[in-house]
Amino acid sequence: MLTAIITGVSRGLGEALALELLARECRVLGMGRSSSGRLGGERYGFVACDLADVAGLPAIVHPAFDAVAARRPTGLCLINNAATLDPVGVLGTAEASDIAASIAVNLIAPIVLSGLFCRVFDDDAIGRRIVNISSGAAQSTLPGESLYCIGKAGLEMLTRSLAAEHASPQFRAITVRPGVIDTAMQSFARAQPKDLLPSVELFKGFHADARLVPPEIVARKLVERLVLAAVDHGRTYSYAEL
Repeated sequence: MLTAIITGVSRGLGEALALELLARECRVLGMGRSSSGRLGGERYGFVACDLADVAGLPAIVHPAFDAVAARRPTGLCLINNAATLDPVGVLGTAEASDIAASIAVNLIAPIVLSGLFCRVFDDDAIGRRIVNISSGAAQSTLPGESLYCIGKAGLEMLTRSLAAEHASPQFRAITVRPGVIDTAMQSFARAQPKDLLPSVELFKGFHADARLVPPEIVARKLVERLVLAAVDHGRTYSYAEL
């Protein structure tokens, strides 16, 4: 049975991915500060952790990964989904602690988790995959959300680095830019004042033009195309390709 490890399952895309995979008879291990009330059952587990506390992650995550390995899954997939838009504001306005927390959640935690994934799940007899959830912000700067953009750009380099360093045919690392999804993150961005988030009109335009896609639709396409089907090692996929 495929086991998927997903960060950020309390809502949005992470919750939708967990629901989709559970519906397909997979096991799911959620990770983050809280789970979703919609997730449960014998094939669902949850590890409570603060992804901003990257130094404390190994002590919490390693035993959970060992427990997953002990079940002898037929396949494994880590989906680095959790992300934060905080702190909002142009560079020069954020406190150092807020900068560190942003980069920790958006970039350092995925690096730590990917490293642990490679260390614990090293059996070439089973397929292993890491899917990094990125954004068009990795390529196009959003004024007022530079830290988010920087984190996503780094996340895409993580994918390329994993592909360069782990060449086993049973291991794949990919990035996906899932497009604009109708989530709380989008609502949060639309609610910001323009002096704090100069690019706020872009987010308002996504909503006004009905371009936001429900997370369950994105999740279904992502699972079908990037979790269960063959993929190209190190590649970045767009929503249009799903």
